[in-house]
Amino acid sequence: MPSIQNARVLFNSVPKGFPVPGETTVYDTTPTIDLDTVSLNGGFLIKTLVLSVDPYFRVAMGGGSHPGFTLGSPIAGFGVAVVVRSETPGVEVGRHVYGHTILHQEYIVVPELGALQLMERHPNLPWSVYLGAAGMPGQTAYMGWKEYSSAKAGEVVFVTAGAGSVGSMVIQLAKKDGLKVITSAGSEEKVKFLRSLGGDVVFNYKTTDTRMILKKEGPIDIYWDNVGGDILEAALENAAVHARFLQCGSISGYNSGQESSKMFHHINGKALHVHGVIMAHLPLMKYLPEFYTTIPPQLASGELKYTEEVTRGLDKVGDVILSVQKGTNTAKGIVLVAYE
Repeated sequence: MPSIQNARVLFNSVPKGFPVPGETTVYDTTPTIDLDTVSLNGGFLIKTLVLSVDPYFRVAMGGGSHPGFTLGSPIAGFGVAVVVRSETPGVEVGRHVYGHTILHQEYIVVPELGALQLMERHPNLPWSVYLGAAGMPGQTAYMGWKEYSSAKAGEVVFVTAGAGSVGSMVIQLAKKDGLKVITSAGSEEKVKFLRSLGGDVVFNYKTTDTRMILKKEGPIDIYWDNVGGDILEAALENAAVHARFLQCGSISGYNSGQESSKMFHHINGKALHVHGVIMAHLPLMKYLPEFYTTIPPQLASGELKYTEEVTRGLDKVGDVILSVQKGTNTAKGIVLVAYE
């Protein structure tokens, strides 16, 4: 077989604010690959199918708690790929791999399974869902909630960025546990989705005063934070004594510089319990088998709801990254690279 294009998305420069498509990341079509003759050296060759675009990408572009992208190299993240050639025992052609080290590149030679895992999907779910509600975001929500919320029926939870793949799962888990759910999003389309999830108090934080809502509907016993910033301040002000704060993200500061809270005296004054929720530090083996047994079937049956925004083409990665950072995406950001 003659060589074919092996396009990729390179991390080209550290952004000063929002990432700029074509500058921060560059779509590069110059590499080629011969699928039949490329050396595997005991590894295996995969074809990238779907890629996840997540809020933490901005942190990886400028330091922080996530490993950084390498300038001049393809960016990497969660993805699903299919094996097209293999010299690795147990990794057969036609099997699918999933993990957080999938390069944003059409074809990749992988030296060993390593952090990737062989994956089977539910027959009624597309692979894209395994990058959202049935993947890392859903797992973060499920494990974080089970491990840290100490939820009790009748309590009040406030979930920010509720229309995202993490927030929407948290809302549904909280409703199953019998809590009153306050939740917010940044567009009327997203607010409509939150109502469909069963949110008890749903509002657009861009047009409604968060403090007014929390003062009226709180105090809050549990706060699941995906945004940080002033909304975190409002949650601290309206927290109940012994409230649990589950800090999962702070996207409001990713593109403008992180700002520390001026209200952290409430942690001591209200004896709050604060937990960082990040996939790398969650007890995977404690919850992962239970997650895969229960969540994908519930997503497939419609018992649990999800949304996703699938964009076709590796060349659109930069645009999707920007939309996720600005919050103009309508649902979980997915890039469809190829069909099998």
